[in-house]
Amino acid sequence: MRNEQQNKKYIYTYVHHVDEYDLCRMEMRAFFNHDSKSNFIISNVEVDPSRSPFIEDRLEVLVEENSIDNLKKIIEHFKVDAKTFKVVCLNTFEIGNTKKIPQSERRLIERELGLLIEGEPDLDHPEVIFGLILLDDTWYFGIHSKSESIWRKHLHKPHSYSTALSTRVARAVANIAVPRPQNIHAIDPCCGIGTVIIEALSMGIKIEGRDMNHFVCQGSRENIAYFGLQGKITLGPISEVTQHYDVAIIDLPYNLFTHATREDQFDIIKHARRIADKVVIVSIETIDDLIADAGLVILDRCMAKKQRFLRQILLCK
Repeated sequence: MRNEQQNKKYIYTYVHHVDEYDLCRMEMRAFFNHDSKSNFIISNVEVDPSRSPFIEDRLEVLVEENSIDNLKKIIEHFKVDAKTFKVVCLNTFEIGNTKKIPQSERRLIERELGLLIEGEPDLDHPEVIFGLILLDDTWYFGIHSKSESIWRKHLHKPHSYSTALSTRVARAVANIAVPRPQNIHAIDPCCGIGTVIIEALSMGIKIEGRDMNHFVCQGSRENIAYFGLQGKITLGPISEVTQHYDVAIIDLPYNLFTHATREDQFDIIKHARRIADKVVIVSIETIDDLIADAGLVILDRCMAKKQRFLRQILLCK
């Protein structure tokens, strides 16, 4: 069994659409400082799986063995602090090079391990869920956490625009901007109806919004309140912001739908650099020249698709 004093090890499994591959990897890099070409990643960084729109499961590894028989020998001496538990096998789909384990085999393994653990099994409302996963001929056993798709609830808000970011993209953008929320203060100075604001607030990120349109600001406030969240939305342009922030998230106005010119976009980027240490920019156009002229450097980037829209996500400093 892994020594409690050693660094913890977590296994995260991922599920996403093929169009979300690049965005998912950029979010991975924000969370873990590296990414994985496969649909799982192993890291000593703890992330709430419900934060990501792409994470399916998280396993906090307690035991790892090269055979199920060796794992069973350790499990025999495993004691549960909680009153009730259950065991689930996470190989419900192909993970990396490891094929899906058929349901009948998974149920048999779960039952055999459950019988070895000292404690009271409860399949319906267990206090702790133990997870088991096979990856590349190694069995991992530990505490399982299932991701909750909180972003789905935010699809049904009172006010929405067809050109706004999807809730999945907005959630990933918020994570890229603020992977670790503690002591971080963020701003979305072109917040629109609050799609990014809602995702960020729901994850405990300290963020405030701003927009030049009075009706948009009101719509954003109503959307935030609809989900029981509390956030400050201010009317006015980014040029009037005097406070300094750790990070700014900028979904640039689109020339196709607004009167914003490249000069207007440059002005927004320039002020974003003035008010924040780090800037995440969403754009439907290539704006590398504007970013460079504003004195920012692109640290990471990806493409995100939504129907016919192709957006660039740029992490700048």
